[in-house]
Amino acid sequence: MSGLHSLTVYFDGSCPMCRREIAIYRRLPESAAIDWVDVSAGAELGASLSCAQAMARFHVRDSLGRLYSGAAAFSQMWRMFPGWRWLGWLSAWPPLSWLFEAAYRLFLPLRPTLQKWVRRSLGEEKS
Repeated sequence: MSGLHSLTVYFDGSCPMCRREIAIYRRLPESAAIDWVDVSAGAELGASLSCAQAMARFHVRDSLGRLYSGAAAFSQMWRMFPGWRWLGWLSAWPPLSWLFEAAYRLFLPLRPTLQKWVRRSLGEEKS
């Protein structure tokens, strides 16, 4: 991670849903302060994060090197953007943080099926 970036976001660039969501954030001016790392491209992930872990759950690393995953990672990222900051703080506040994490964990098993549907709708389905 470069010293210029206040956050590193690790995302699955092979996932059409992930690409679309990350594209929304990358269009925001504050995204210049974020190092965007496509895990599917075999990028260097740094200490304490394997490719398998990064592909299985959303992760971010702050400027102090602390690693966050799941809902906590989204909370960290959302706080970087003025229009999303309220959601970042709300999702970090217990007991809502627990609910956000529970929702994220419920989403994870559905992700492969949702990816197939999105790929099919975009004409990206693999034969």
